Amino acid sequence: MTEVQVTTETTARDLRELEELKYRYVRFLDTKQWDALGRLFVEDASASYGGGAYRAEGRDEIMSFLVTNMGSESFHSSHTVGQPELIIDGDSATGTWALNDVVIDTELGVYISGAAFYEDTYVRREGEWLIATTGYRRSFEYLVPISDMEHFQLTASLWGTGGRSSLVAG
Repeated sequence: MTEVQVTTETTARDLRELEELKYRYVRFLDTKQWDALGRLFVEDASASYGGGAYRAEGRDEIMSFLVTNMGSESFHSSHTVGQPELIIDGDSATGTWALNDVVIDTELGVYISGAAFYEDTYVRREGEWLIATTGYRRSFEYLVPISDMEHFQLTASLWGTGGRSSLVAG
């Protein structure tokens, strides 16, 4: 259930738009839709990932960081956010989101998973909510080497197989 603190007139539409903004953020991230993802940020946005281990200032720098670190076809990610706590004050808002994520990088031979909490701020510009700041701090994270890459088989990939599984149903 969404926790809401009303400081000015808050509408159900504002809440839904903020939720959809964050859901689009993780979908565009995982599907490498970089242009669409970039349009979710204000030009002077800032990001802090991994509890501040990685910082970027401005939309262009954020996008450069994400494309450089997540753009490879060998990099597969799944980010799930939920349990939003949203506070809306006119044309600005804050949000806290629970995050669970999984990364498989077949080039590096690693499986990474963890949980975190995103802390975001948003602004409404010309009637549209956009991300002003985003970042997360990990609750935990773990990495498992995929040491037997010869036998590791990725059976579906949006980029390698168009999302179609190579498994045969029996």
